Amino acid sequence: MKKYILIIALLVSLTHADGFSSKIDHIIVIYLENRSFDNLFRGFEGADTSDRPKQPYALQRDRNGTVYGQIPMGEEAIKLGFPPSVKNEPFLLDRILPHTAMIPDLVHRFYQNQLQINGGKNDRFSDISNEKALTMGYHDIRNTALWNYAKDYTLCDHFFAAAFGGSFLNHQWLIAARTPYVGDETNISRYELSAEGEIIRDGILTPDGYAVNTIQPFYPPFKAKYSDDTMRLPPLSYETIGDRLSEKKVSWSWYSGGYDDTVSGKGDSVNYQYHHNPFLYFEKYAPNTQGREHLKDEKLFFSELRDGKLPSVVFFKPSASDNQHPGYASIKAGDDRLRQIIESIQANQKVWDKSMIIITYDENGGLWDHVTPPKKDRWGPGTRIPAIVISPYAKRGYVDHSSYDTTSILKLIEVRYELKALGDRDKNANDLMNTLQFMP
Repeated sequence: MKKYILIIALLVSLTHADGFSSKIDHIIVIYLENRSFDNLFRGFEGADTSDRPKQPYALQRDRNGTVYGQIPMGEEAIKLGFPPSVKNEPFLLDRILPHTAMIPDLVHRFYQNQLQINGGKNDRFSDISNEKALTMGYHDIRNTALWNYAKDYTLCDHFFAAAFGGSFLNHQWLIAARTPYVGDETNISRYELSAEGEIIRDGILTPDGYAVNTIQPFYPPFKAKYSDDTMRLPPLSYETIGDRLSEKKVSWSWYSGGYDDTVSGKGDSVNYQYHHNPFLYFEKYAPNTQGREHLKDEKLFFSELRDGKLPSVVFFKPSASDNQHPGYASIKAGDDRLRQIIESIQANQKVWDKSMIIITYDENGGLWDHVTPPKKDRWGPGTRIPAIVISPYAKRGYVDHSSYDTTSILKLIEVRYELKALGDRDKNANDLMNTLQFMP
């Protein structure tokens, strides 16, 4: 009997793999900004959320280990109408601000995120945050496109940011599965840490010279105020997922909102986030190189989709005003843009019939989550983030409890196109194929 069960399991596995390679021609990654899973999906039926956690909710503590009675609110949040303090528990942000408004930006840096996680207790988010209690806030997004896509397709409720901290590092891990090394010869600021791991001095580099926080690319475009070469990241030369795809002659592009304006010198005026375009940091994608042709404005995504020229692998980065980043993008604006992207894909039947869309976020943006991240290496994973898979082949109305991180996207692309892994993390990652279902 066991023999027959194994044979059936093998046949199902082979059918799944064959279906993936024969039925998925477009992997489309939509990369949004700075939201934890609990911040957006608290109360989602069947998901592991903070209203019914598997483990008791850990009360927030200060750096002395004392449990807060009332958690003080941050100054910017108070200016927006939030109370001076709140109970030591999650609270609904929408009572104060509608989805068309913006909460302030919260600190989301490399060592700060590790201190907030505090060995898996997740009980120092308020202590470390510049906006204190605001980190415990969540939105009710039941009437949004994002929530409805999660209900209709597959929501991954144990998907984590690849790295601790912010956008720069997690974008690097999305395309290269590694942290850039700078070394000793640089004027770039470094962290200084106490023996206990507390932050004495903030910085961009780790004490041993790895770039972990926001830094500008060496090649243009970059923020105008960083014209001093020594303040930008030296060019990177190691391989990315783009290189792997190009070597196999698999078409791919990175589309970003505001890119054309930025190349023409208007990047600062349109609030282009240079560190949200990770290929800008690499020699192979410097200006006037063949590699630079893969970097495009979001307008080209829509025209290439319409003209039947969409690449096999797509990375779509909405503009700053549409990416849901606290401080400069609202939930509503990002949701409207997301709906436009998905509906455009679904309207093109030839593309939609062979597409797998992954909606996820780069990192948690300093917002609290109750689930302990798995331990893999010194870089992460960081805090849990939302991820949704949309496809004609996605499991419908399904919550996938498998453990993933951002490098699972790399693993998926590598499996589909038979590419060599970029590092140990993507080599060993779960590949998101549990979100799909192919009939024999």
